[in-house]
Amino acid sequence: MFIHQLEPRFAETDALGHISNTIFPIWFEDARTPVFKIFNPEMDVHNWTLILARQEIDHTAQTFIGKSVSIQTGLGKIGNSSFEVIQIAEQDGQVIAKGKAVLVHFDYELQKASPIPDDIRAQLEAHKV
Repeated sequence: MFIHQLEPRFAETDALGHISNTIFPIWFEDARTPVFKIFNPEMDVHNWTLILARQEIDHTAQTFIGKSVSIQTGLGKIGNSSFEVIQIAEQDGQVIAKGKAVLVHFDYELQKASPIPDDIRAQLEAHKV
């Protein structure tokens, strides 16, 4: 499991003074960086091999500026070419959002999914929740 800490910014608030629900996909993507690095340690966009196929987020509590947020990232089901990323965001020890994303190992030249290599699969397995 990976842990990502962040400080909500003023620009991320909405008209009601909460952190906007539109910010969570951005936060969750940022917290997936260690997963991206398993596939591409240099984060070289010219050698990118992942594509986002699906994401869902459940908002479970209000989120506020001035208090840090912790995002836990682990992996769920790992298939032949795709895998689930499971994420939980907390503020003050309370779960504020839960997310799931499906990423696909993708060959951009052929424009199709490709099997996850065994060495990468082993690294992913180490982070299953």
